[in-house]
Amino acid sequence: MIRFAAVVSLVLALPAVAEEVTPGTGAVLRGLDKVNGETQDLDLANGSSTIFGDLRVELGECRYPVGNPAGEAYAFVTIQAVDEQQPMFRGWMMASAPALNALDHPRYDVWAIRCNTPSTE
Repeated sequence: MIRFAAVVSLVLALPAVAEEVTPGTGAVLRGLDKVNGETQDLDLANGSSTIFGDLRVELGECRYPVGNPAGEAYAFVTIQAVDEQQPMFRGWMMASAPALNALDHPRYDVWAIRCNTPSTE
């Protein structure tokens, strides 16, 4: 409930200017294993998935601002335990605000770093 209230407050505080975005070819997500402190960059194409620890991380799509590809990344991500059918996270992650919509897991953190664009491949 507190997270919802924080998101609503943030949205209401933002100017009502819509940013024009375009889809990237994929994204770089970063995973952190909080037990051993190791990080791993997950380079995913749109629609692909990978295994990180005990998690399956799937990228639906990554979008970035037109004219400023390095300015922001919006990644639609689904994360589930390898042995489970039900996702534990499904939603949009923003590179500039990783805590705004984050995976809630006792061992792992996953967040968006950037979109891949045709010029970065």
